[in-house]
Amino acid sequence: MDKKKILVVDDDQDILKALSVRLGAHNYATVFAKDAVSAINQAKDESPDLIILDLGLPDGTGFIVMDRLQQIASLASIPVIIITGRPQHIYKDVALLAGAKAYLQKPLENAELLSAVRRALDDSPGSQTGSPDQTKLD
Repeated sequence: MDKKKILVVDDDQDILKALSVRLGAHNYATVFAKDAVSAINQAKDESPDLIILDLGLPDGTGFIVMDRLQQIASLASIPVIIITGRPQHIYKDVALLAGAKAYLQKPLENAELLSAVRRALDDSPGSQTGSPDQTKLD
């Protein structure tokens, strides 16, 4: 079975390293981007199975990245998990309405992260166990 590829987008090098270790320990391959522009380019180049996306990025927000991804047919169906330090009560509903599969608050809890990753991948198009009716995960 091929490793699922996850694009992690965050401008904090420590978070990128931590997520690489956490996800790698669970047999996920990771690729990285540090800003909005490189996130779009990496998504085009790498065709990841999932994108973990910070909201606060140089050159644009995570919401802009999500919007641009949804405008590109080959990338529109890639599930996105939002990770952020921004207030949940302000941004969570907006993120889920924009199409995010999950909204996780930093600092990330390992079990919560891995659960969200598994659910997003299981729910993605082409998944054997996915549920196309599921629009958000709490």
